[in-house]
Amino acid sequence: MEEILEKLKRGEIKPYQLDDIMDPRDAVEVRRRYIEEVTGVKLEHVGRYSIDERGAIEKNIENMIGAIQIPLGFAGPLKIKGEYARGEFYIPLSTTEGALVASVNRGCSVINRCGGCTVRVVEDKMTRAPVFKTSSVVEAIKLKHWILENFQRIKEVAESTTRHGRLISIHPVVVVGRYVYPRFAYSTGDAMGMNMVTIATEKACKFIEEEVAREGIRARTVALSGNLCVDKKPSGVNMIEGRGKSIVAEVFLEEEVVRRYLKTTSKAIEQVNLYKNLIGSAAANSMGFNAHYANIIGAIFLATGQDEAHIVEGSIGITVAEAEEDGLYFSVTLPDVPLGTVGGGTRVETQRECLEMLGCRGSGKALKFAEIVGGAVLAGELSLLGALASGDLARAHA
Repeated sequence: MEEILEKLKRGEIKPYQLDDIMDPRDAVEVRRRYIEEVTGVKLEHVGRYSIDERGAIEKNIENMIGAIQIPLGFAGPLKIKGEYARGEFYIPLSTTEGALVASVNRGCSVINRCGGCTVRVVEDKMTRAPVFKTSSVVEAIKLKHWILENFQRIKEVAESTTRHGRLISIHPVVVVGRYVYPRFAYSTGDAMGMNMVTIATEKACKFIEEEVAREGIRARTVALSGNLCVDKKPSGVNMIEGRGKSIVAEVFLEEEVVRRYLKTTSKAIEQVNLYKNLIGSAAANSMGFNAHYANIIGAIFLATGQDEAHIVEGSIGITVAEAEEDGLYFSVTLPDVPLGTVGGGTRVETQRECLEMLGCRGSGKALKFAEIVGGAVLAGELSLLGALASGDLARAHA
């Protein structure tokens, strides 16, 4: 081990090459010691962890030197009346933001007093949108029409790459100058599905290039992702068309519950939502017409092994709060929540256990998990708007 460390310091071998010549645990230790020496920082806590190095190195991380730890708490139980998630759930939340778990927990308690929340997944698709270059706008329009007219042929080619993925649609097909951006939408089963749809779309692009050439249309794939997907960025097309799981969660709260447990009124919450989430967001040109979806999405995603870059997509959506004669109608609409219960970070032991807490590990559980996520966001959003309406926000963070 010492000899290899010296070779690493002399530049005779690269850090990533250690995985091919050493046991995974030893490779991690040598890399960590190397970083300690070149930076002068002792990584004592980074080196303490329980996850399996081999599995992480093979599927999740390169140049592994250890693991970080983020505090993990839970909120709940939360009673959910979903199509797939029915019952009470304890929600794992991983965060360093004090008061977040307590706030979500309060929201769960208030929702439970009103019989629980109703949650539905209204759309389910993962997208990939390549960009093709043609010679002119005339050619671009021809390519667009060809793609739309040959959907079934493209579908067969794309689906030949996967057992689980199904091409649902190619929409919209956007023409910008001489460039064409078709948005491929797939169902991906219980996987979040980005790798699946990327491989399928790559084969579809090659097929399109070859077939349109026979008809005299010169088209070249410039990039497999042309940013109309839209992956890992907030976007209008995802807000309207949806991406990943599109979720709606709602609850009706009696006025007495609002007054007693949120220390405010339905009308006050309605006004905060209007002036903050709707008018304020419009003034800021924000696509997040909500108070803090990203807080809850982020905490659940970290706990359950989701792609943390997709938190930004989960941050968009619309909160509705309507004061009625006898209480408050409250809902959250999340059009863009990419998630999965198999593959990726869900394999990591700690994240796998958190999915097991929810009864959502493995195949056949993604829609159930999505409904639980929607319910958790509802709880967190309700609690924060209640705190804003009652003037308790600053005190909660003191």
